[in-house]
Amino acid sequence: MEKATFATFYFREINEREATELKAQMEVIRKTYGDLAKILDPLPLGSKVPEEADGIIFPQMIFAAYRHDEDMERLKGYPIFVITSRFGTVEMWDWEIITYLRDKGLEVFSPYSVELGKTLIRALSAKKTLNKGAKFLMFQDNPGEGMQPNIFKKFYWWEKQSTEEMENRFGCDLVYYSWKKVCQDAREISDEEALPILEKEKIRFENLSEAALLKPIKLYIAVKKVIAELGGVEAVGSNCLNESFSCDTTPCFTWNMLLERDHILWACEGDTLSMLSTFILYRSLEKPIMMTNLYPFLVGMAALAHERIKDFPDIPDPANHALGVHCGYFGLVQRQFADSWVLKPKTLAIVPEDSCMIDATFPKGPVTLAKIYPGFRKISLIKSEIEGYVQYPGSDTLNGALIHYQDGYKVMDNLCSHHSLIIVGDQIPMLLQVSKIFGFEPIVM
Repeated sequence: MEKATFATFYFREINEREATELKAQMEVIRKTYGDLAKILDPLPLGSKVPEEADGIIFPQMIFAAYRHDEDMERLKGYPIFVITSRFGTVEMWDWEIITYLRDKGLEVFSPYSVELGKTLIRALSAKKTLNKGAKFLMFQDNPGEGMQPNIFKKFYWWEKQSTEEMENRFGCDLVYYSWKKVCQDAREISDEEALPILEKEKIRFENLSEAALLKPIKLYIAVKKVIAELGGVEAVGSNCLNESFSCDTTPCFTWNMLLERDHILWACEGDTLSMLSTFILYRSLEKPIMMTNLYPFLVGMAALAHERIKDFPDIPDPANHALGVHCGYFGLVQRQFADSWVLKPKTLAIVPEDSCMIDATFPKGPVTLAKIYPGFRKISLIKSEIEGYVQYPGSDTLNGALIHYQDGYKVMDNLCSHHSLIIVGDQIPMLLQVSKIFGFEPIVM
């Protein structure tokens, strides 16, 4: 990602002691955050903001903050970070000044922990990367047609309006490339070229032939060639289910390799909203993240029939639960994020016979469900918990997550998509702050 650049300002009214403290505080800030951001030398307040600045840092707050309304007014539009303690956080004595500045309409952040400070800086870096034209590469040919057109034609992310609004609002570039073409290129790659990569990967697998394992490796090689030609690619995806007839495999392990080896993110099923959400949330938080389908118990048979199961688990409080299931298992969990992980044969009837699926789990415990809404103005945040995993042999839920949240009826009223990102831990406090960087209205459930 692009590193965010910060201008730093101080008040001309500082005395000799405060000047010494300012110098020491700049050392603290650079030592704490210098690996994440470019931090410019301090300027007296009233100086012109450097052109390269993405944000502002005040390393020091004094009484003069109340007396420079006109100078502060010129900082509107920049996120302002108050990092004034020797621990790389905000000093509690500065809360009144911060409140005063916020009341003047300034966007002021007061990191009370280094983790929050780093999260906000990474979020600003992600925003800068998007604004500079980060490429999101999507492999598809005719997204509304295919194996399940009655379902896929409903999705906002296929619409020209969605693509244009996403590019205009965030500055990113959605690049579309033929899924059929890259899959044909993968077929032409020899076993001899792919075998050394397969051997190096040391994949844990069950009931898969060498030929089946080589197919996502060959797809990885073909996809990497396209990425190299384009340059600047931050995330990839494909219309893998609805256009599954174009490929000899599913791309799950291919995407796993791209993040492990090349730090390139992914999204399933051509979902560009999930792609944008994953990019922003993972690059900001750097916490384990994945995507799955949510099947709330309140939906009843409309959910059960799709997964070919007869009933939900018999548990207390069913209204506040959902199953998390995608492509037969919990979903595409990165190997480095999982507490269990194995590559298995396909379960879905609509994908090729030799397809490989990931059967993996996150640790039981607190998670956060999140996704940007269609329209790109709001973000869904659901405080949740993975209580365990359930298996339905012979169905499309061979291993799904049992997810609990606080108010299932509120979730049903506000859920923006059947696709939801799952992030390990209670990340809502951090994401409320990240939402401010991007101007999202958080919808908390």
